[in-house]
Amino acid sequence: MTRSSSTFFAIAILLSCGGQAAFAQNNPAATKAKQATPDPTAALAHDHHDGLTVTADPYTDKARGKEKFGKANPLDAGILPVEIFMRNETNEPIHVDINTIQLEVQLRKGGRQEIDWLPAEDVAGLVAHPGGVTPSNRPRIAGIPLPSGDKKTDKLAEILRPLTLDADVVPPMGALHGFLYFNVNNELSLADTAVLYVPDASVIASKKALMFYEVRFGKAAQNPAN
Repeated sequence: MTRSSSTFFAIAILLSCGGQAAFAQNNPAATKAKQATPDPTAALAHDHHDGLTVTADPYTDKARGKEKFGKANPLDAGILPVEIFMRNETNEPIHVDINTIQLEVQLRKGGRQEIDWLPAEDVAGLVAHPGGVTPSNRPRIAGIPLPSGDKKTDKLAEILRPLTLDADVVPPMGALHGFLYFNVNNELSLADTAVLYVPDASVIASKKALMFYEVRFGKAAQNPAN
């Protein structure tokens, strides 16, 4: 191969590569497919305003609960675990009072009822001793474990605590998530029309109170007037 032929061959390769790069840059579909990062929570029920998104994923299938919680599965005791995600899209930290979060359910006989969430220790007690333990009235203090003195209960509580929502400040441009547990007395179908109510959120620096958040599950999302 002569020197001129080698030079021509090299130029041809460069032009070919450049053409492929230009095609990729000018092909929106290819660029989008490469850059898109699927959000696993995008299809879940959520409420968004003031730069904060509250998303909820109720676990109603016992097999799914077993995979997540193992022996400490709240569903075995008729308790509905709800995984809650909070995403802050602002540059200010936001405080959410998790102690006032409630689940509003529509009763079969009519009317609605607000249900407070149970601490991990009380959930563990109900799973360990079905029908034999009444949830205590001990205060729900985020991040502070309160041993029951019962070895079986405490062992299950150790499984639940790391999965439980125990933080109340969503950092700037950040997120937090965890489970809260609601005793629906085995009536898991109540989740179809339930609403997660988050009434107390505020911007820490300015102390500005945010409007409440309502996350409607299933049929409730389709019929918000119910």
